[in-house]
Order: sequence, then C-alpha cells, then structure tokens
Amino acid sequence: MDINNIKTAYFIGIGGIGMSALARFLNNRGVSVSGYDRTETTLTKNLVNEGINVHYEANTSLIPNNVDVVVYTPAVPEDFEEWKYIHEKKFPVVKRSAFLASIVNSLKLIAVSGTHGKTTVSAMIAHAMQCLEAPFIGFVGGILSKYNKNIFINKDPKWAVVEADEYDRSFLALNPFISVINAIDADHLDIYGNLESLEASFSQFASQTSANGKVLMYDKIQESKLNFPKNIVKYGFDNKEGFSARNIIVANRKFVFDIFIDDKLFYNGVKMSIAGRHNIQNALASFTALYFSGFDVKKIISALETFPGVKRRLELITQNENLIYFDDYAHHPVEIDALVSAVKELYPDKKITGIFQPHLYSRTKDFGEQFGKALAKLDYPVVTDIYPAREIPIPGIDANWLLELTPNKNKKYVKYSEIPEFVKNVNDGILITIGAGNIEMQVAKIKNTIEQL
Repeated sequence: MDINNIKTAYFIGIGGIGMSALARFLNNRGVSVSGYDRTETTLTKNLVNEGINVHYEANTSLIPNNVDVVVYTPAVPEDFEEWKYIHEKKFPVVKRSAFLASIVNSLKLIAVSGTHGKTTVSAMIAHAMQCLEAPFIGFVGGILSKYNKNIFINKDPKWAVVEADEYDRSFLALNPFISVINAIDADHLDIYGNLESLEASFSQFASQTSANGKVLMYDKIQESKLNFPKNIVKYGFDNKEGFSARNIIVANRKFVFDIFIDDKLFYNGVKMSIAGRHNIQNALASFTALYFSGFDVKKIISALETFPGVKRRLELITQNENLIYFDDYAHHPVEIDALVSAVKELYPDKKITGIFQPHLYSRTKDFGEQFGKALAKLDYPVVTDIYPAREIPIPGIDANWLLELTPNKNKKYVKYSEIPEFVKNVNDGILITIGAGNIEMQVAKIKNTIEQL
C-alpha cells in the first residue's frame, strides 16, 4: 500500500499504543484520521486534542464515507459490530503490523523484539537518535516521559526504529537491517501454544534480518533451541565474545557500569538515568545497535545517560518523607522479578508493598506458580482483580487463586475499586502498582491519596 495515496484513514482499536502511533504518523502527514476504541483513556484524549476523532461505541454513522484504508489490531474480535459495514463498503483493510511494515521496510530498520524490554530498548534508541540528530522515524510501544509521545518524525528519514511485537507473529512483517532479540520467555501461549512455537517465530524474525546488518541477541537466550543466521552478535553481563556490562555499582541511587567488547574494556563508567540491572541490559542492547549503525560512541553514551524513561516503567509518581510511589507495566513473572530486584537494590532498607493486577486469565493460569514466586519477593504482596482485556473468564482462575500460589504470610487481596482506600494504610517504605491492565487508571487517585496523607 502506497501511504502517499491515503487521504482518509480509519482505525479500529485506535487507543492501542502501536495503533495510536500510526494514527499520529498519518495525522502528521495531513491525512484525515478517525477511529474507534472501547475505552476512553489519557491516550485517546490526547489523540482527540491533536485533531483525531475517536468514538467509544460501535457506530457506523461515524465512519467516514470515503475511507482509503481501515487499519485494525488483532485484539479486535471478529464479531465487532462495525466489521459488517466495513466489508459491505469494500474499504481496504490492513492489519496494524502490515501497515507499519509498509512505512518502515524501505528504510534502514532497527527492529527491537523480545518478550521483555523491547519498549525500553526501542525508546532508548529513538531518544539517542533524536539527540544525535539522525534522520529517522520511530514507533515506540510506550510514552516517553520527556517527550510525552510514542512517535518520532523527522524530515527525509533514512532510518526507522520500531518495537517489533511478537504477539500474533506481527514482527514477521518486518525486514530489519539490525534486529534486537532481548528475551525469549514463554508468553502469549494463547497464540503460540508452546515455547517451541514461539522460539521458531523468533528464528524466522532473525532470518529476515539483512545479511549486511546484525542480529543482536541477549546472551542468556538458549541459542541451541534456535535457528539463527551467522551475523549474530551477543550482549549480556559476562560473555567473553561480544558486548558485556560489568563492574556494576549503585552510586548516589544511580546504576553505573563499564562496557566490554570481546572481553576487553571499551568504555568506563556509564551512568544510568533509570534503575535496575534489567535496564542495564536494555541500555547495552541499545548501545550495541547504535554502535553497529555507525554513530559516534561518546555521543551514544551521552544520549543514553540522558534517557528520560518511559511512562509506566518504574515511573516515580510521588513521594513524601515516609513513602515513595512507583508505577510499572510489568505483567510477566520475569518482569516482576526484575522490578522487585531493582527496587531492592536501590532501597535496600525499605519494605516494598506491591499491588499487582494480573493481565489476562490465560496468562495468569499459564504462569500461576511463577507469578506466585515473583510476588512472594515483595514484603507485602497485594493482588487485585484480573484484567480480562480480550478474554472471557476462566472458571476458578482469579486473584485469590493466585494468592494461594504466593508463599508470603503478608499477602492480601484488595478489590480493584478499593485500591485507593487501601493505600491509606500504606504509611512508609515503597509502594508499586504493577500490571498492564487498567490499574493505570488508579494511579492519579493513589497519588492524590498519598499527597493528602
């Protein structure tokens, strides 16, 4: 599809992070953009403020008469009421991943994949490229704190940076110059069925990387289970070949590390602006991608040290003399484990209360035991009601079922609507809200509660 011929575009699921970036991209080009989403959020409100019409109930009268393209997300069900009208009108229909590919595949593409960390890595690279004044466009799966946006648009781009989503095998539409594979852990088993199928999909993604580019892979990924091309470079913490982060310390509440290449010191004293060893991994992945893209090393480091962070990734919301409140998007056991470890390393003397909203009944069921072990590392683990997203309930799978798998005597269930009231009893230490669902809608209420304590 030639995007230059698009005058009117309609998005189904426009409030999604990836969909909203595409809508903004077209809106910036002067295309008439509108769309549907089932829930009004801060993001959809911002789209409206930018001149994009959004409605929240299925209503075909709000679909423009002459639509050049309908972009949809696979999260939208087949029985969605507007589909019949769209098919009757014979509007061109394109899946989000294919539409993204039509924009970026003709450019030198850095595609960041992985079951964890891809949003932060793609955001770091995009921020660095903006600092380096590189001619690029960027589509990021989160809102960058400093910029308050999830897209970067520059004139006459030669590069593209995208978050390559493995859900529904969407990343297989991309043809990267440099691909990053930051993690491969079992996830989206409702799509893949098993880990082996997920691994095969990542192998296919890697194989689509240009032979003139690089496949960058975190060194803890079990390469023996994968079929990767020869142009692979590893990064991690203790590998002797490739890139590694070593000599990690925490100084003045900042993580600091050295970069080694092929077991030799390459750069001393990189100071992280965000916390956690998982974010050192993310920063090293970003550095490696930018290094192989040919950018100046000192300028890369300088840019990464000023990375402002991504909203809902260990985002500091508020604090007082006794209590510090963070919000985080973690929705997989590995992510929760990394989150808790980061906070403990930053604040070793403080107790941590975490309020977790599980995301999807299927994911909760598939990883119940792993969730329980990760949550048990909190001093006070709290679980609220499962966010269903696209799913119907699974009998017997609920917050209390998960708490039974959490070996911690201080565990507690709190109803979603009662979270702000519960927070009144959290008087000191660290508080974290955790999850990928609508728990973010409680953040402002919690912030207000804390500031009134």
